Amino acid sequence: MSDNCTTNEETALLAHAKKQHKPTPLPKAQIGILLLCHFCEPITGHSISPYINQLISELDITGGDERKVGYYAGLIQSLFFLTEAITIMQWSRISDRIGRKPVLLTGLVGTSVSVLLFGLSRTFWTLVISRCLCGLLNGNIGVMKSALGELTNSSNRAQGFSLIPIVGAIGATLGPLVGGTFARPHDRFPRVFGGQFWQDYPYFLPCLITSSYVCVSFIIGLLFLKETVPKWIRNRGRSSLASGSVTPADGSPVLSHDGPLPLRELLVYPVIISISNYMALAFLNIMLGALLPLFFTMPIHIGGLGFKPSTIGYIMGSYGACTGVFQVLFFARIVRRFGERRTFLRGISSFMPIFLLFPIMSSVAQRSGVNLVVRLCIAMLMSLMILVDMAFSCIFIYVTASSPNQHSLGATNGLSQMCISFVRAIGPALATSLFSLSVEKNMLGGYAVYAVLFCISCLVMFLAVHLPEKVWEEKDDDNSD
Repeated sequence: MSDNCTTNEETALLAHAKKQHKPTPLPKAQIGILLLCHFCEPITGHSISPYINQLISELDITGGDERKVGYYAGLIQSLFFLTEAITIMQWSRISDRIGRKPVLLTGLVGTSVSVLLFGLSRTFWTLVISRCLCGLLNGNIGVMKSALGELTNSSNRAQGFSLIPIVGAIGATLGPLVGGTFARPHDRFPRVFGGQFWQDYPYFLPCLITSSYVCVSFIIGLLFLKETVPKWIRNRGRSSLASGSVTPADGSPVLSHDGPLPLRELLVYPVIISISNYMALAFLNIMLGALLPLFFTMPIHIGGLGFKPSTIGYIMGSYGACTGVFQVLFFARIVRRFGERRTFLRGISSFMPIFLLFPIMSSVAQRSGVNLVVRLCIAMLMSLMILVDMAFSCIFIYVTASSPNQHSLGATNGLSQMCISFVRAIGPALATSLFSLSVEKNMLGGYAVYAVLFCISCLVMFLAVHLPEKVWEEKDDDNSD
């Protein structure tokens, strides 16, 4: 009898363990709509990268000195993230109270309007205003991650969050292709776009194309996206958060700690270490993202490669396609094999060889032009950037799992995105200014910028090793819709 009981208990435990480890199927339709809306940010952001430096040059604010283009191009990119940092925490906390859907739709409207204004800009200050407006009205990235966290659980979260870099990769593929192909259409397609309007606004067409996609995403989200925040939480948020308790639909009392937590209670160790590593990763990545198109654009004698916007678009588009395919085919397998921490460490350590490749490419191009060696270095650099994208997928999982409770998921992601926006506001201006300063002052032969970034890449590894081997256990809530 005792043996039978033991056998039954062991069988039940094994069955429970198997059930626990079986991944829950992803809600594909809702995640698909969510990612469709998320795609608006990378495609609009990346579409300006092939021509932003040329646009700055044509505005003639540098006095004809191409070495100063980096200062202004970096400022334009930094202002978006600075203004986003001011409001993104507020957008995320609002989404904890009124729901994810209305905030996401508001962000899409802001993105569409600001992109059109960017395309119609003919002065430096109108460029500044359009990018600031886009940052102020767009808190979607943090809200989207919160909604994705609510649509997944610990069994399928790696699979769900691996889709974010894939969407980013598609945006990094199509965005530069759209920007590089349709910028200055009166030169490339004079029969169709030969009118005076296209000569006065040579960069409006790529903005119109990406803005049109945002409008389509808005309509799809409005009609089909379902709310992920429980209704009783939304009702509570709309009415008041002043009371110490709330009664949901089933009549059971829910204490205030079951709702969104105040900011000071979010600052626990798991949240701090996860966000700190996210900041380090994003800081290096945004500097690389600002430096790469500048390096490709600048003439060879200034330290670049002298590529045209269309060439830059094709290179960045190829990278985006490759990283998307790699994420789909290999990311989940790599995480299952090595774990989130080891995958993250491999990704963030890739920045060190990446920044070493820049001076190699520049010195070879100055001696022999853009030859096979330079092309191989570009291919190697893009391959390393694919590993960096895997690190983003891993850190998203850490940040989501670090939330003190499920109802503070939006606030946790909002806090992380606010911090990320601040470092991303500093990164582009710092990287491009360092590039221009290195060239102007001939610091380390014009390569001082890469030495600085390599040293930063080494330092962040001391922070990365503090992530735990296993992601923190998810805080499941007993309350439901």
